[in-house]
Amino acid sequence: MATIKDIADLARVSIATVSRVLNYDETLNVTPETRKRIFEAAEELNYVVTSKKKKRGVVGLYYSYSLEEELVDTYYLSIRVALEKKLENMGMECLKINKDDTKRSLSKIDGIICLGTFKKVDIELIKSFDKPSVFVDANPDENHFDAVVIDFNSATKKALNYLVELGHKNIGFIGGVETDMYGNRFKDLRQDVFETYLKEKGIFKENFVKIGGYNPRDGYQILKEMLNQDEKPTALFVANDSIAVGCYKAAYELGVKIPEDLSIVGFNDVSSAQYMVPPLTTVKLYTEIMGESAVDLLLERIATKREICKKVTIHTKLIVRGSATKVKK
Repeated sequence: MATIKDIADLARVSIATVSRVLNYDETLNVTPETRKRIFEAAEELNYVVTSKKKKRGVVGLYYSYSLEEELVDTYYLSIRVALEKKLENMGMECLKINKDDTKRSLSKIDGIICLGTFKKVDIELIKSFDKPSVFVDANPDENHFDAVVIDFNSATKKALNYLVELGHKNIGFIGGVETDMYGNRFKDLRQDVFETYLKEKGIFKENFVKIGGYNPRDGYQILKEMLNQDEKPTALFVANDSIAVGCYKAAYELGVKIPEDLSIVGFNDVSSAQYMVPPLTTVKLYTEIMGESAVDLLLERIATKREICKKVTIHTKLIVRGSATKVKK
């Protein structure tokens, strides 16, 4: 029976190269000619792969949010599913990390992917693990960690530019406060950009900014309160599409027509957004690319032992549908 060594001798390459090529190691950098020569040698020698597929490493996943929060707002869920699928396809094992873990308990992992927003004490804990780490949706320390982030500044301005171009000056915002698994609270970056942008335009109105949670219930309750004010917005930018779902219900119950009476622009572009009535205009986030990019960054850093940190910025796209129109004169 032919062995890997026999193939290596015939193809004039190392045994390690033969093993990695026959196991379809995507991180191996060899020429197409070398791969072809190895497979031809294996076929000529009637080599049969009998070894079981082995895990190529272990990656720890560290979330800053609870699973309940993940189900309410599917943003993080979609990123997690994408990166876990990528790791599985590459033969990597996933291990969930929690705040009770230590450098010793994580000695067998090769690197860490951190998903969410974290407080300083959490960052220090992750540093203490002394493992290559990538943050997704955060960039807490550019001197220590790689990061994959969304350009929230550009994304928010795309939505607001669109509403301003439609003639809207009374623009409202409904968002939430980021809260991690330990109760730490962080102001939403979209709120910061919203306030700065409208102040620069001279059309900011503080009573049009309402903060609650990132779920349909909060969107429903907050919009009802906002539409019962003496002064009402003609357009609304919401922090995610889940909030927009609640806003639709509130508008319907109050007899407010979308978009004739109230234009709404969402954020995320969840799969159901196109089936809302009217279809929701929203900012599309490429969560699958975010998850895959995090895996690529981490595995590249593990393989090369790169010391300089990288940040990958994933851009967004405004998907124009039917929930926003020109302001009534």
